[in-house]
Amino acid sequence: MAKCGFIGMGIMGEPMARNLLKAGHDLVIWNRSAAKTNALADEGAIVVGSPKEVGENSDYVFICVTNSGDVVDVINGSEQIQGLSKGLRPGMIVVDHSTISPDVTREIYADLSDLQVSLIDAPVSGGDKGAIAGTLSIMCGGEHDSLQEVMPLLESMGKQITHCGPSGAGQTVKLCNQIAVCINNFALAEALVFCTLNQVDPAIMLEAISAGAAGSWQISNLGPQIIQRDFSPGFKVGLQRKDLHLAIDAADSVNMPLLGTTLVDRMFAVAEGIHGSDAGTQALVTALEQLTNAEVKSSS
Repeated sequence: MAKCGFIGMGIMGEPMARNLLKAGHDLVIWNRSAAKTNALADEGAIVVGSPKEVGENSDYVFICVTNSGDVVDVINGSEQIQGLSKGLRPGMIVVDHSTISPDVTREIYADLSDLQVSLIDAPVSGGDKGAIAGTLSIMCGGEHDSLQEVMPLLESMGKQITHCGPSGAGQTVKLCNQIAVCINNFALAEALVFCTLNQVDPAIMLEAISAGAAGSWQISNLGPQIIQRDFSPGFKVGLQRKDLHLAIDAADSVNMPLLGTTLVDRMFAVAEGIHGSDAGTQALVTALEQLTNAEVKSSS
């Protein structure tokens, strides 16, 4: 069994780390807010006081934090944090599951290469349900041999693991995923509001279209939550907007306007104003409801 470290015990990180533990691996964990480590500590994980200590006590380190700056702080350290890089040894592999800038990923890759440490960028898709079930899609960038070495560990967390190319390619593909997801979410919201305004039960509409060409993860998972007025997060609006801004910035660097993505980001801004940044992304529908004086809910 492998000696694994995991940094970041959020909605995604905690269940992903738990699946490593369930697979029988030794697990050392750290989180900026120590209270979030309690559940896994009770299940057998060892809690340490810094990312540096995670590196010192692991052969493979997994990171799942919020943004580019957080990843840089975890690796390089800050006034409050002893950085992971100080605890790494030649030959180790770091796997970053965070969704961050492809350019920042490539910079980190170069810095870790100087330490003879490999970096795999491995952002994920599938939400908290996929993280819990171990069925995530994992999009990987980096060296083939390093990815093959950690593949058995990734397989305890995901069912679709794809080598997308060199460093940063995993992050690029994840941004492609976010573009498609957010526009699909917006299309679902439009369909639900349109259905409601035309006095058709949205539950019946979802049942009718889910088995056809319109069927999608968004319809199957978010559709029922919307008509039940359940806006609790599987993935938060604030994080979705962070990812969309990463995509828009990356597109700007290749002179591509993301027209649909930019529109959906503006609608997410309205939803964020209504519900706050911690609402689930299905709350996007409420931005359209506000424009149309509609409320989507099942009549059954």
